[in-house]
Amino acid sequence: MTERPSDELRAFLDDIHFATIATLDPDGTPRQAVVWYTLDGEELVLNSAVGRRWPTNLLRDPRVSVAITDRHDGYRWIGFSGMVRVVDDQPTAQADIAGMARRYHADDPGEAEDLIRDRFERQTRISFRVPVADVHVHLD
Repeated sequence: MTERPSDELRAFLDDIHFATIATLDPDGTPRQAVVWYTLDGEELVLNSAVGRRWPTNLLRDPRVSVAITDRHDGYRWIGFSGMVRVVDDQPTAQADIAGMARRYHADDPGEAEDLIRDRFERQTRISFRVPVADVHVHLD
């Protein structure tokens, strides 16, 4: 990343929205998925169970395009493209998904802990970090 995200961009990313990511299948066909994310410094963190199509695509081809739409106003959004950095260390990937579960289920902490214990800890997880750079901001 060449510059720090603006306060406006950081505030938008810190709020709870969903990200739509685009990856490329082996034949070049674009594939989209709606995912949780979190912001860590100047990187967006994505996480998935190993074996799903979109993480398999990113392991083969690290290019990704991301769009994050305001959950209250679909005309407000940001988009960017980049190259992911893979984090397959299980304690780190598990900590990433646990943090996201707590973030997205802040209104029901019990649900977050149930998901972590009953679902995520039983899976092999992988994280991807994407620099927040060359952002297309549509927040006005």
